[in-house]
Amino acid sequence: MTTIQAMKRTEFTNSAKRKVRESGKIPAIIYGKAKESQPVALDSIELIKTLRDEGKNTVLHLDVDGSSHAVMLYDMQTDPLKNEIIHADFHIVDMQADVQVEVPVHLTGEAQGVKDGGVLQQSLHEVTITSKPGNIPQSIDVDITNLGVNETLYIKDLSTSPNYQFTQDEEQVVASILPPQQEEEIDSGEEQEPGQPENEEGRENSEE
Repeated sequence: MTTIQAMKRTEFTNSAKRKVRESGKIPAIIYGKAKESQPVALDSIELIKTLRDEGKNTVLHLDVDGSSHAVMLYDMQTDPLKNEIIHADFHIVDMQADVQVEVPVHLTGEAQGVKDGGVLQQSLHEVTITSKPGNIPQSIDVDITNLGVNETLYIKDLSTSPNYQFTQDEEQVVASILPPQQEEEIDSGEEQEPGQPENEEGRENSEE
């Protein structure tokens, strides 16, 4: 597990939080069932790098003035203009108790149906699982190499693991291969005479 150093916060005004951010840290809070909420600040670059490398469901050790807490990121607020984390909530976890989390679904391989001209449609980009905190996968990788045109992959088709269980409806669609799109030609059954139509009103001018 990654350990990130954190420091207690004793001032909670907006100006104090702004000073924390200007120093390169993120205001955050740690909480749990048997612990009072504890405001802290931690290095923003270190947190962002850890989440990028290990995923949002990783278990972190937050070391607060020598006291270590096993936590998971519960929520975070971001500045949409600067694309920066401006606040984070961490929940203390019991490593022996199941938690429910959403995990990204990554499709791997080139589907046979796509090679045959079909169109890949991914309907589900995350799945919900229950798992011990230390067993949560960073992603669920799904090999679609053998998926053909008009074939569908459901949650029930995904590989199972003793480390986690899917909690969603097993009939939920993960991905499918749509048939190639074909232009339909409208045939009125009448043979059209060549030449320019007499009445152009209401027709689109293809040259415009």
